[in-house]
Amino acid sequence: MFVPPQYSEPNGSWMVDLMRRYPLALCVTGGGADHVPFATHLPVIRDPQVSHDWTDDLSGASLLGHMNLKNPHWAALQDGAPVLLVFTGPHAYVSPVVYEKTPAAPTWDFTAVHVRGTVEKVEASEDTLEVVKATVRAFEGDVGMGWDMTESEGYFRELVPGVGAFRVAVTGAEGMFKLSQEQEPHIRARVQESFAQRSCGRHRETAELIARLP
Repeated sequence: MFVPPQYSEPNGSWMVDLMRRYPLALCVTGGGADHVPFATHLPVIRDPQVSHDWTDDLSGASLLGHMNLKNPHWAALQDGAPVLLVFTGPHAYVSPVVYEKTPAAPTWDFTAVHVRGTVEKVEASEDTLEVVKATVRAFEGDVGMGWDMTESEGYFRELVPGVGAFRVAVTGAEGMFKLSQEQEPHIRARVQESFAQRSCGRHRETAELIARLP
C-alpha cells in the first residue's frame, strides 16, 4: 500500500486499535487458473496462544481467521503462501465547503491497515473448534453482550466440520491514516468539527481520530 509520509500511523498502536475495533478483514491470496486473486471477508483476531509485544510493523504477530469450507478460497489456500489482510476503519467524504476557501478540491479521509504474512491451515477439528471459541471470546469481550457460549459448545461441534480455520504469521504491516493532515491546522479543525456534528457514526469516528492527531 502506498502511504505518503504525512498519512503514516503516528505509532503502531493506531494499527492495533483499528484492527481490534474493525476486525472484519478482506483476506486476499493468489488466484487460480484465471489468475484472479481470491478475496474473502472474514473476522480476524489476535492469536491468544501467542504472547508477543507487537512491533511498529506488527512483524512476528500471529492472527487467526476462519471461513466456510465450501468457499473455493479455502481449497486454494496453501501452507506458507503469502496473504494480505485488509482492515478498513472510519472514512468520510470531505466537501470543499468545509474548507471555506477557494480554490479547493474535495477528498476522502480514510483509515486502513494492510497486514502481510504467510498462511498456515489449522487441520485438527479440536484446534479449529478452539479458533471458533477464541473468536467468540474476543468479540463478546470487545463488542458483544457478554454471551456465555458454554451451552452452545455442542452446537459448535456440529458446525466445525464445515469450518476452515487458519493462522497468519505476520511479516509486516502498513497503516494509512489520511485525516486531512495536508490541511492547515485551523482547516483540519473545521473538518473535524464538521464530521463530529454529523449523525453518521462513521463520520463521528473519523472526527475522533482527527482529534487524536499529534
